[in-house]
Amino acid sequence: MKIIGLDVGTRRIGVARADTDTRIAIPDSVIMVNGHEFNEIARVARQYNTTFFVLGLPRSNNGNETAQSTYVRNFAKVLAQAIPGAKVRFQDESLTSVEAEQRLRSRKKAYEKGEIDAEAAAIILQDFIEHFSSNTPAPAAPVEQPAPSSDPKAAKRAKKAAKKAEKGAKKNMKLSKKIAIFCLTLVLLIGVGAFVAYSWYESNLRPVYDGPDCAADSADEGCQFVKFTVNENDTIDRITDNLRSAGLIRHPLAFKIYVRLSNSAGQLKSGEYDFRPTMSIPDIVKDMVEGVASTNVFNFTIIPGDTIANIKQKLAKVGYTDGEIDAAFNKHYDLPVLKDKPESVSLEGYLFGDTYQFYIGESVENILTRAMTELWRVVEANNLIAAYEALGLNLHQGIVLASIVQKEAKTDDQPQVAQVFLKRLRTGIALGSDVTATYAADLMDPARRVYTDNAKVLAIDSPYNTRKYSGLPPGAISNPGVTALLAVAHPAEGSYIYFLTGDDGKMYYSYTESEHQQNIRDHCQELCNALL
Repeated sequence: MKIIGLDVGTRRIGVARADTDTRIAIPDSVIMVNGHEFNEIARVARQYNTTFFVLGLPRSNNGNETAQSTYVRNFAKVLAQAIPGAKVRFQDESLTSVEAEQRLRSRKKAYEKGEIDAEAAAIILQDFIEHFSSNTPAPAAPVEQPAPSSDPKAAKRAKKAAKKAEKGAKKNMKLSKKIAIFCLTLVLLIGVGAFVAYSWYESNLRPVYDGPDCAADSADEGCQFVKFTVNENDTIDRITDNLRSAGLIRHPLAFKIYVRLSNSAGQLKSGEYDFRPTMSIPDIVKDMVEGVASTNVFNFTIIPGDTIANIKQKLAKVGYTDGEIDAAFNKHYDLPVLKDKPESVSLEGYLFGDTYQFYIGESVENILTRAMTELWRVVEANNLIAAYEALGLNLHQGIVLASIVQKEAKTDDQPQVAQVFLKRLRTGIALGSDVTATYAADLMDPARRVYTDNAKVLAIDSPYNTRKYSGLPPGAISNPGVTALLAVAHPAEGSYIYFLTGDDGKMYYSYTESEHQQNIRDHCQELCNALL
């Protein structure tokens, strides 16, 4: 069984991997906490063909759980929701990062911070494997020695037994020499076998075609580019089989060994590649890790929190005209994810954040359709429609609220912020979200020639301004990521009515207006006065 270990932090997540057959945990990679972390973890899981995760659960020196322990437990809940069928286990850990850094320092002089996280994940995973697979035999009972006897016959028998034992010892010594010779021979054979295996491995890393260097206009068959596709859900076995079928590698096992030894298995990127038979396995793997795709495709990235205005600018940079872009956004799309969206509102909120790959010349309509189709996949995979309905929201309303949560809070604060907004909706209190007023001002006055200060922005007469109008705005104010969508579907417990982000970047919650004003005085002198 294959297992993925995670050392969960608020900035980085260390990743390790192991197979229960070998019972050796290996550091793999590091994932940044940037709103895409669960997509990245899902991608790594698909690469290893597993849904079994072990998370390090921090404990203090006296064995108690800490605030970081709570963060990891909440992270695990979101992980289980983000990856269908995920099995999540915890492994108690303390000072794992310190041990990881000591290990790295003993092996090499320079290392990246991410390597510490990956090493820490390996330590956590190794501890888990050893804890559940240990099978230590019980110690043997001491051998009792016979007491000396005063009986002459017994003494004679003992002397005879001693001579027999001495003779047996000599015989055993001869046997030991034979065993030593056998072991020495075996070691030599193993050494020869290892040399042969290494030579085989090195030989099979070489290119399939070992001819001369290829010129730009070379007609040599071995110099011709071969188009190779790595699909998003391809496993290492599938990629290896396809490379062999395409005639790009000498032996599948050599490719698999290299990928494992280079810790590249979870880093191979999907896409269209141009490979030559003159490329070695290390060259092919390097391109897949770096994502060096064919020149006839391009990547298009939508970041969680992007607005349609941002996306239009990105499309223009790719080379699409204003006419093509406007026509695509004004088109009517008959997609299941849009079933609750009012005709009068834009596609804001429905373009799921991810990195997509398209062929050069792809229409803007197909780009938008792909992003909306990906959102529908997330909705179905996490049963969001039922979750929103349980809260009295339809899919459109859930997406609208998630778009506000996306703009208001970081990943780990989003469930509690969702709780505040849902509480306000239920009790008839206006959401009072500054980010909705900012969005309204950007819609009506993108250059900010009229709405030049916060007082004017907060008073803007727009249905999107929840400081002026109660309830949800008519449409979303950004394109939410999966964590914000899940935060609305599964809000944190509590009955807070107010929150704010302090100058220190932390969230402060309160139950009353007076508590909220005190939090502003104590924690928000600069950020609360920043230009919206």
